[in-house]
Amino acid sequence: MLQKLQEIVAGEETWTEVRYHERKFLDIEVRNGILKKAAARTLAGAGIRVLTEGSWGFVSTSDISEEGIKKAIREAVKAAEAAGELKKEKVTGLARGKPAKGTFHYAEEKKKEPELKEKIDAVLQSDEFIRNAGQEIVGSITNYAEFKDYKVIINSDGAAAEIFDPKADFSTVAIAVQDGKREMAHASSSVTGGWNDLFQDRKMEDFADKAVNTVRAKLKADYAPGGQYTVIMDPTLVGVLAHEAIGHTVEADMVESGSVVADKIDQKVASDLVSMVDDGTITGAAGMVLVDDEGTLGQKTVLIEKGILKNFLHNKESAKKFNTEPLGNARAFTYQDEPIIRMTNTFILPGDDTLENMIKGVQEGFFLKGLGQGGQADVTAEFMFSVQEAYWIRNGEIAEPVKGITISGQAFEVLKSVDAVSKEFKIDLGRGYCGKWQPAKVDAGGPYLRCRVTIGGQQN
Repeated sequence: MLQKLQEIVAGEETWTEVRYHERKFLDIEVRNGILKKAAARTLAGAGIRVLTEGSWGFVSTSDISEEGIKKAIREAVKAAEAAGELKKEKVTGLARGKPAKGTFHYAEEKKKEPELKEKIDAVLQSDEFIRNAGQEIVGSITNYAEFKDYKVIINSDGAAAEIFDPKADFSTVAIAVQDGKREMAHASSSVTGGWNDLFQDRKMEDFADKAVNTVRAKLKADYAPGGQYTVIMDPTLVGVLAHEAIGHTVEADMVESGSVVADKIDQKVASDLVSMVDDGTITGAAGMVLVDDEGTLGQKTVLIEKGILKNFLHNKESAKKFNTEPLGNARAFTYQDEPIIRMTNTFILPGDDTLENMIKGVQEGFFLKGLGQGGQADVTAEFMFSVQEAYWIRNGEIAEPVKGITISGQAFEVLKSVDAVSKEFKIDLGRGYCGKWQPAKVDAGGPYLRCRVTIGGQQN
């Protein structure tokens, strides 16, 4: 496949990229003890892009014969020429970056994975564990999914990469009712690797146990009063903030659309304690991207360095406009999708403090853990997230749980308020999907952060 596509691209006069992508997908879902889904399927084909006359042409095809690929290239050229007649702003060129060459294995299979039936049985047992946890548990959802991706990417810039990229994720939900109160809690994780990597350090029952314990705490909790508070965010919630409220504002296409940081390069946007990067080379993290879908080698991008905004995230086209180098952030979910600018693993770097000392420094505030049922953020960096677990901090100690908490603010103002960053550090966004126009597996995280946010509470 690699040699055949190289020969085809070498024979083209226009800038050409061929991306073959085969995905083997497995999805197992159990709801309330009933197996709702056990779907295994394969999706395979090629996405072809050409750049001619200052315009892109893109065609996808499931016909991967030599003639099928050449036909798709001809159709892509026609599409680019037609678009060029209507397009006012032309593509003036592409930054080359570091073209990937060779074979890339994102994870090694250390031991044989369980058979499909064993995986289904394990998911059923995990769901049963939730339902048997107590009379207050009235509902459960347990899901395991995996991708096994094989790609070949060839383009006119010299990329010639063969990629093996497995990813797996697991999530569990517990629903409880007690004294007329209904609560929900979840636990999830995702890795680059397979079943054995996902459950190497944790069992399925550990996720179920976490969901059950969290939902029980929420049943006993009161609502928190709203207002401005000092809070300590856990690494998962820090990852949500880093990805959703900050990361999207530094994607170059969002910058061109009017992001709040469009004119802030080399300016102070956060506390001196805050440094933040996007890095697809982190082994095992769900957003691992050693080669992006433009055939560029993945590298670390320093976004914020000691409070100063340093870089944006780019594809080849935007990197040319900004006179910089692409570092592996052009991604497409399937062969039917065009590569767009995406994050990989986005996280705030650890600091010098300890969580224990950070808690002792709070007279009245909240300890916040994990994303709740969702949230939103936009290119102004304004955000609002629900929080899954929350506890009062009183006189430097963790106190009783609270529920119904949302946090909101302007992300960069929140980062400016950071006065403590922990040594403790973790990358774990949960299932790790981003939905910018097309899905993408990502990861995020960081240390514990102490900062000021607006708490949205609710009175009984």
